[in-house]
Amino acid sequence: MTESRLTGSRQAVTETYVIREFLKEDIDNVMRINQTCLPENYPSSFFLGLYTHAPKAFLTALANGKIIGYIMCRIERGISSFKRAFPVKKGHIVSVAVLHDYRFRGIGTDLINQGIEGMVSYGAVEFFLEVRKSNAAAVTVYEKLGFEVGRVLKGYYRDGEDAYLMIRQKINASEEADTND
Repeated sequence: MTESRLTGSRQAVTETYVIREFLKEDIDNVMRINQTCLPENYPSSFFLGLYTHAPKAFLTALANGKIIGYIMCRIERGISSFKRAFPVKKGHIVSVAVLHDYRFRGIGTDLINQGIEGMVSYGAVEFFLEVRKSNAAAVTVYEKLGFEVGRVLKGYYRDGEDAYLMIRQKINASEEADTND
């Protein structure tokens, strides 16, 4: 469990938020955030299946005891996006969302970073996600976290919108030290 401070540009008060693993009793709140924040919605069985598959990579963010965001991921096996014909474990960020009133405070970034840590604990060495081409704010966040556009997925979403398939390799400890200089 990680604790961070968050401040809003219009708030003088500093709030604390905590990121922890999803609990089954969180399901209604997580589904409500999904339905509020994203056009892609899932049944509870989908959320619970991802939780069962990779609980260390299904996280929630809480402020004042209230769930304000989540990330859910799964582990897949596939061909590397970076090394030709090389099989790897991949971490798939299936869904991440933060309530509107808590955005632009680093919570989504913390969820993604900790979700990646959870996926690494299952052996993932590459990570990917799909994001709407029109979601420029999310694309910018993912790029800052080391993701790059791998390709465009034409008509990926139910409404026909295209998606970017964004990919990233695991950053090892020596690379992290180099980027923090």
